[in-house]
Amino acid sequence: MAWWNSRRIRFYVGTIVLCLLVFSFLRAVFYFGFSEVGDTIHPDAQALFKTLYVGFKFDLRLASLITLPLMVLGLLPYFHIANSALTRKIAAIYLLLCVPAILMVYIIDFGHYSYLGMRVNSTVLRFAEDMTISTTMMWESYPVIWITLSWIAMSVALLAAIRLLAVKTLETEKVTLTKLQKTGGVLVFGVMTLLFLLGRFAGFNIENPVPLRWNDADVTGNSKVTALGINPVLNFYDTFALRDESHDMDKVRSHYPQMADYLGVKNPDIERLDYDRRIESSNNGLKGQPNIVFIMLESLGASRVGAYNNPLPVSPNLDRLAKNGWLFKHFYVPVSGTAKTVFASITGLPDVSSIKTATRNPMIADQRVVLNYFKNHEKLYFIGGSAGWANMSGVIKQSIDGIKLYEEGNYTEPMVDVWGISDWSLFKEADRILATKHPNKPFIAYIQTAANHRPFTIPDEDSGFETLSFNEEEYKSAGFRSLAQLNAVHLLDHNIGLFIEMAKAGGYFENTIFIMYGDHNNRITTTPFMKPFYEQLDLDGLHVPHIMYGPKFLEPKIIEEATSLVDVVPTVAGMLGLDYDNTTMGRDVFGPAFEAGIVGSRAVFTQTSDKRNPVIGAITKDFMARMDSDGSDAKLHDLNSDTPAVDVSSEYPEVADYLKSLALGIYETTKFNFYHNTVGEAEKRQQKK
Repeated sequence: MAWWNSRRIRFYVGTIVLCLLVFSFLRAVFYFGFSEVGDTIHPDAQALFKTLYVGFKFDLRLASLITLPLMVLGLLPYFHIANSALTRKIAAIYLLLCVPAILMVYIIDFGHYSYLGMRVNSTVLRFAEDMTISTTMMWESYPVIWITLSWIAMSVALLAAIRLLAVKTLETEKVTLTKLQKTGGVLVFGVMTLLFLLGRFAGFNIENPVPLRWNDADVTGNSKVTALGINPVLNFYDTFALRDESHDMDKVRSHYPQMADYLGVKNPDIERLDYDRRIESSNNGLKGQPNIVFIMLESLGASRVGAYNNPLPVSPNLDRLAKNGWLFKHFYVPVSGTAKTVFASITGLPDVSSIKTATRNPMIADQRVVLNYFKNHEKLYFIGGSAGWANMSGVIKQSIDGIKLYEEGNYTEPMVDVWGISDWSLFKEADRILATKHPNKPFIAYIQTAANHRPFTIPDEDSGFETLSFNEEEYKSAGFRSLAQLNAVHLLDHNIGLFIEMAKAGGYFENTIFIMYGDHNNRITTTPFMKPFYEQLDLDGLHVPHIMYGPKFLEPKIIEEATSLVDVVPTVAGMLGLDYDNTTMGRDVFGPAFEAGIVGSRAVFTQTSDKRNPVIGAITKDFMARMDSDGSDAKLHDLNSDTPAVDVSSEYPEVADYLKSLALGIYETTKFNFYHNTVGEAEKRQQKK
């Protein structure tokens, strides 16, 4: 412990502790002065403690971040912070600017929460658009003078405490340390600081150490409880990049009549932009209450599967399920990407976010979803790694009422790579839990696979899996870039077959419908066995397999109509004969399709690029309209043509006009619904009625 005698390390640690004490005090102020927890909301003690503990770790991260620049000044040769009065003055100026600014964010956060019921985020910047109105409102609503005096007092107190700490540490007599002691001190304090910034101290996958994120504070799925675990400064920073994720109200309104028809809104209201529709079952649905198991097939495009014409025998189990179940020939995920597919499958909204993924946006996590109308079903979600990746767990827990999330750290099976436990282990863990469910209490389970992804790990497991071997010409002409990629698909298919057998042995197979879909495709070579549009229109990443299998309930069927990932849950709700409110962009595949009378069949949305200026489209089984997201460079393509890249707008003007407008309408409406389909926004709108 000789390294503790270092003046600089004692100063850094002391600064972190002082900041942490202040932030903890401010968290207590929020808890007792502003939070509804303990007043109208009463979580159990364990959930409350865990939420506050996450908040403590966020505060520790912020305290460490504040101290980082001081650490840099401590590394300067000869003129480091303990030796140089000039360097200490630079540090003082930094703290004089930093501390009041951070404490001001806390003050703004208290007012923001009392006004809007949410922790401060980047949307607060909108109040700066009209400073006169905003400042007048604040002056008339809050005791501005007392708040300002409190802010000044806290800033002065913290700065004075740090100044006193500097005198007691940096300005004392130097203690001589050996090089070994100095090196040890740097290593120990460096690792400690890294863990503080990471926010996780144990129990994480060393190959993929997901840092602490806002979704970790979402212990209960209740946004009001989650607010207790949020740090306002870090929350503002995390959402700052999302400040441009806005919608154009004029564009949303201009597309509203078409969107109301497309979605089947019975009472359109262009002023309120109401997309709500009550779906009442016209029949009793399937007999009984079947379990539903959704299986997300990682990186599996349609061209990888024999049922979609792949010439190699890589997917015998999926091919068998497709032959004996429902096969959706023209099924598309709206946007390519795992997190984007998770978001769309749960929320029913295409992830058209142009900044990373919608799952990372804490302001839109609590969506109104159709899944919550499956009242009789217990809900479970299984992922082999961390659901904190891309903040997926935030959307999962906040949007789906009462869901039980199983992820990294919940399993006894060993982790095999960056993605956590193997798919076979994941299926075994899921089966172990599902087999214990009471037969009279149906369940909905999501199982998110991951093995068909780089590094294409084939675990050393006794599952009976045998790799396939083909020459380079064979596997490349079948679309695969390597044998490792091909065998990863074959392994995924093998594990699907094993899981079906597990379900039979576990006693829940007969009363279950298995619903499988890819999240996107991985990179291909060439696919001559697919229609030319597949490659020429950049659809190989979006066209994925979709199979529903449940022999007791579903007779074999091929669905030729174009369908979308956002349609899956409404379709299942229709199959079960549920009455539900739908506020999403998804529709029951077997329900009315207004656009079919205009373009000949159902149409769904696609986005073939998720960059800042994406290429968007609307696709049917026969046509596709594509354009830039601003509507420019719009073309209509004939999917049955040998030259599908040719623009055929002049040959089918009515189809072209409708699909182009529909693509823009879904794109703009979805951006609007990101923020207006949340539970919180729905509550506000209900209060205004």
